[in-house]
Amino acid sequence: MERNHLIIPSLIISLAAIIAVIILAVTVKNIKSTDQSINTTGSAKKLIVSDLGILRGTINVEAASPKDSYQKLQAQKPIIISYLKNAGFKEDSIEFQTVNSYANYQYNQNGQQIGISSYTTSQMISISSTDVNKIKEVSLDISSLVEQGVSFMVNQPEYYYTKLGDIKIEIQAEAAKDAMTRGERIAEATGRKLGALRRARMGVIQITPENSNMVSDQGINDVSSIRKEITAVVNADFSIE
Repeated sequence: MERNHLIIPSLIISLAAIIAVIILAVTVKNIKSTDQSINTTGSAKKLIVSDLGILRGTINVEAASPKDSYQKLQAQKPIIISYLKNAGFKEDSIEFQTVNSYANYQYNQNGQQIGISSYTTSQMISISSTDVNKIKEVSLDISSLVEQGVSFMVNQPEYYYTKLGDIKIEIQAEAAKDAMTRGERIAEATGRKLGALRRARMGVIQITPENSNMVSDQGINDVSSIRKEITAVVNADFSIE
């Protein structure tokens, strides 16, 4: 009798244990299925053409005294203004920065300062225009003013795209769409379906010269070329069904 009393509880405990294992197995399977995801990286690239050009340069003159140096600089400015106006720039697009002046010192063989040899006066000039090709042409020719006695050091022209904010939103959306398309193809290849987007991380925007393979972790913002390519990258996680 005691043995029969022990068998029934043992069977109940064993059955309960089996049911618990089955429930646990089904639960783990469902959790694993829920946790399954696909990680994809999408990208998009678009050609943009600069719509604003800026050219900067500096008049540098040297003379025996600060007064002579300043007067020499002032005498060169009308020549530059006339050149730029003849090139098609309006006078209000020509901006003059603050005049700077400093002394050039003389030194003896021991490196000791023994006096002032001359004075240098300089002033930066910048020209902006929506005609970027005109900016490029002038940047290549303006140094010829040296033939008229003008000491002008021209900088590399800078080219900008003023509607960059709108393009960034558009290009990031295209990159996200590309990531989803890649995820769908991977899921289909394994007999699954792509589920909801779990998370997405936007990479840095790369703005590079056309046909360039330049890449930087901090992003690139090229201003040296008129024609550029803007590239966006999106890393996305999708659940799979």
